[in-house]
Amino acid sequence: MMTTELTVLALAVILQGLQFVLFSVLANLQVGPKVAMGPRDNAPTLKGQAGRAQRALSNHFEGLVLFTAAVLVVTLGEQATGFTATCAWIYLIARVIYLPAYLLGWVPWRSVIWAIGFAATMLMILASLL
Repeated sequence: MMTTELTVLALAVILQGLQFVLFSVLANLQVGPKVAMGPRDNAPTLKGQAGRAQRALSNHFEGLVLFTAAVLVVTLGEQATGFTATCAWIYLIARVIYLPAYLLGWVPWRSVIWAIGFAATMLMILASLL
């Protein structure tokens, strides 16, 4: 049976896939199919919603690396607790809210939401060491 942390990791990966689809659609609408399907030797600079979706996607890739490490440490170290499960859910909820916060330019809330997800990840790691 999977731990809660592994389940949340699987959901975070699905979220990443959905973010990729959103980014792809927005980018294709902005640059057109000829550029989108080309070699992109001179990649266009995306603006507006497409640019924000691209940056949010990159940001989640970075956060997902740390969250994956936290889940692996907690799970393989057999340190899963109610606290680490709660941290995992907080991370995922923060990432779900982060996307519209980034797309809609919620200042300073986008950064606050990011910090909550980051803190939850770090707290998972710290909890596994205690």
